[in-house]
Amino acid sequence: MKYILVTGGVISGIGKGVIASSIGTILKHCGLHVTSIKIDPYINIDAGTFSPFEHGEVFVLDDGGEVDLDLGNYERFLDVTLHRDNNITTGKIYQQVIECERRGDYLGKTVQVVPHITDAIQDWVENVAKIPVTEDEKEPEVCIIELGGTIGDIEGMPFVEAFRQFQFRVSHESFCCVHVSLVPQPKSTGESKTKPTQASVKELRGSGLSPDLIVCRSEMPIIDEVKQKISNFCHVKPDRVICIHDCTSTYRVPLMLEEQGLIQFFSERLQLNIATPPRPKKFMWKWRDLADRHDNVRKSVEIALVGKYTQLEDAYASVTKALQHSALFVNRRLVLSYIEATSLEEATKVENPVKYHQAWQILCRSEGVIVPGGFGKRGMEGKIAAVNWCRTTKKPFLGVCLGLQAAVIEFARNVMNLKDANSTEIEPDTPYPVVIDMPEHNSGQMGGTMRLGKRTTIFHGDSTLKKLYGNLGTIVERHRHRYEVNPSFVERIEKAGLHFVGRDDTETRMEIMELPLSTHPYFVATQYHPEYISRPLKPSPPYLGLLLAAVGKLQPYLNNAMSSNTTSEDGENSDDDIAGMLRRNFSNVYFITGLESCGDTKLCCWFLLLPFLPGNL
Repeated sequence: MKYILVTGGVISGIGKGVIASSIGTILKHCGLHVTSIKIDPYINIDAGTFSPFEHGEVFVLDDGGEVDLDLGNYERFLDVTLHRDNNITTGKIYQQVIECERRGDYLGKTVQVVPHITDAIQDWVENVAKIPVTEDEKEPEVCIIELGGTIGDIEGMPFVEAFRQFQFRVSHESFCCVHVSLVPQPKSTGESKTKPTQASVKELRGSGLSPDLIVCRSEMPIIDEVKQKISNFCHVKPDRVICIHDCTSTYRVPLMLEEQGLIQFFSERLQLNIATPPRPKKFMWKWRDLADRHDNVRKSVEIALVGKYTQLEDAYASVTKALQHSALFVNRRLVLSYIEATSLEEATKVENPVKYHQAWQILCRSEGVIVPGGFGKRGMEGKIAAVNWCRTTKKPFLGVCLGLQAAVIEFARNVMNLKDANSTEIEPDTPYPVVIDMPEHNSGQMGGTMRLGKRTTIFHGDSTLKKLYGNLGTIVERHRHRYEVNPSFVERIEKAGLHFVGRDDTETRMEIMELPLSTHPYFVATQYHPEYISRPLKPSPPYLGLLLAAVGKLQPYLNNAMSSNTTSEDGENSDDDIAGMLRRNFSNVYFITGLESCGDTKLCCWFLLLPFLPGNL
């Protein structure tokens, strides 16, 4: 097993997760089996009780683990399925050590940070690194470990000490350290400042870890003189100072790392059995095509997200990624507008009319609306108002978790005339509890008490979402909720026209609801969270349906007409459709699209790069 430790310096949120994911992506394309571990030095057992404002979204794994959002990055980049133990927290480690002490496993010895806590960390890493994360069930060959926070944080000291020891537990050829640091470039001078990186590396080396590779994060590219200076003061070779400046998308990061010799570095440093340059012609071609398509998309689509945690975009990280994956699939650039749900409520119209009308203006001009998950009373009436507007104006709509519950409440109130219908989470004494808490929900304890992880959903009859899933009879998706549609109201709701086309394997829990395509272009909601398993090259079907409907291509897609639709609305060939046709029928052709406008003339240029053409063309 080879271990790559990724640490960060100067500031948090510098992009360690993206760097770690990108390293894994490159090594995976080299034919290696890669796994990832995220270490969070907080004392919480897991991320389940976090406020989204505190730490961003809570990412849910197949086994029901509520973990840090960086594990979502690992899964999306590496296309793997991680486990709850791939997320290590201080709370988990101390809980394990205390349980061992209570059982007498330490034979009466004094339990200390060193060696007991540090040994527990090392044992945890070694054990989790061996767990298969791919469908072939093969044991990973490389484990990438991201240490959260920044070097020098008091919370992270036990973990740094653990890895100082760990580098000697395994051999020198099996462990290396990648340090990600900020190189600020003040606008007043434009000069790259290396002192923060020098101080950060000094702190790391003082803790007993020496970086084998330094990844410098900056706004603009760093010149060779600056890299040479960092090399001199940080005791690393110049070619082991990598620059990753701000780029058009995170899809570019693996390509930028590969271009700077990362494969050769890891091949030599960790003695990996991978080929050295020159690389095969098709090496990472799918990823390169993905990055190029993202950069060259010309048309846009605006989606409004109506939520209650909109002040922090990371609160909806997976939702945003799923929308981006689907937008790229339909050859559109995503314009995501965040709307605070409370801004749509009548109370805001009285208190702050400007904010109220601005929110409604954004909602009205959008081409599609999503109401994601959440908890609590705040903003619920605003979400219900957004759902009502989508249903009555036939605006494409997708509800997720709480979004489904809001859609059911809105339908009960305005179609079934149950004016006081509500969720028992919002109004415990409502006369029409169309949404209720689940019997197994333990309201006396927080954390891990919801319906979590992957569950089976069975389709009933024909439906839009079933077609989007490829006409499968059953699907498996991840859940995170403690309230559900009241089974006693289901028959009445369906008679009124809202269909529950997907249910769990007990037939009592409503998983998918939708209005027929004959009455609405796309009005779909799911109790599960489909965004958790969306991938850049395989977008989530519910999100894909929303984007297809938003650009007016859902019906052709469902009719399997997308592959032959090469004509635009005015009867002339559409460059977007040609691009889609090329990608579908010549998937191993690597190309760049460009459009240049000059007055009323549009020149559409196609470049087919000959080295990437299949041999038989």
